[in-house]
Amino acid sequence: MSYNFTVSPDFNPSYLSGWFIFNTWLQRQTGEAIHLDLYDDFDLQRQAIAENKFDLIYANPYDASVLVREKGFVPIASPAGKSDEAMIVVTAESEIEAVESLSVGLRISATKDPDVNMMCMIMLEPADLNRENTITKHCDTYVLVAKDLIRGEADVGFFLEETYDKLSRIVKWQLKLLVQSQIQVVHHVLLLGPALRHRQVEIQQALLDMDTTPAGQSLLESLSFSAWEKVEPEDTEFMIDLMDTLET
Repeated sequence: MSYNFTVSPDFNPSYLSGWFIFNTWLQRQTGEAIHLDLYDDFDLQRQAIAENKFDLIYANPYDASVLVREKGFVPIASPAGKSDEAMIVVTAESEIEAVESLSVGLRISATKDPDVNMMCMIMLEPADLNRENTITKHCDTYVLVAKDLIRGEADVGFFLEETYDKLSRIVKWQLKLLVQSQIQVVHHVLLLGPALRHRQVEIQQALLDMDTTPAGQSLLESLSFSAWEKVEPEDTEFMIDLMDTLET
């Protein structure tokens, strides 16, 4: 029997090879055939999730809700010390210094990253802005969001903090941070589907032990992780409840 693994499309493209190496590591640890299927589109991946095509998912906080509560997935690990924070960014030359200075008709450039977009829209509320009185253009990558800003094709850009930090110096030199979330308890999580539940304990322990060997540390670095940490079901339930609260 073979299993399918996927990763939330918001990962940094520079870590593409790292995820394939990680998938190979998983196969060696489990002795199972595991196929990695990556998407660059959130909608296409969600359709595949709805069709029950995956057994292991590195999920963003938004999608974790459906996977845990409707698909029977269980959380086993998250990257240690990493939280998902969102950023609203403008050009370095922009006269805007505070969210309250933004106005109706605001042109937003963003990816389809659901948790980032939700958090950024919440941060626009002090300016009385919402989805109805702003204009959003969706891009495939955060690099394209940055280009929209630099070209003057957007007034603000929505970014995942980690991805923004990985932009080149030349690009970031032309941008500036307007506001950033500080939620701290929202994070990506590795979820195990029903078909792999019988391997949960050993897969989880293998992940927790990964940083104890030079080879494991090298693999973690290829994903920009320092280690995996154990995730308890109640921690994920709290995160899901928080996301649901923020969305309403």
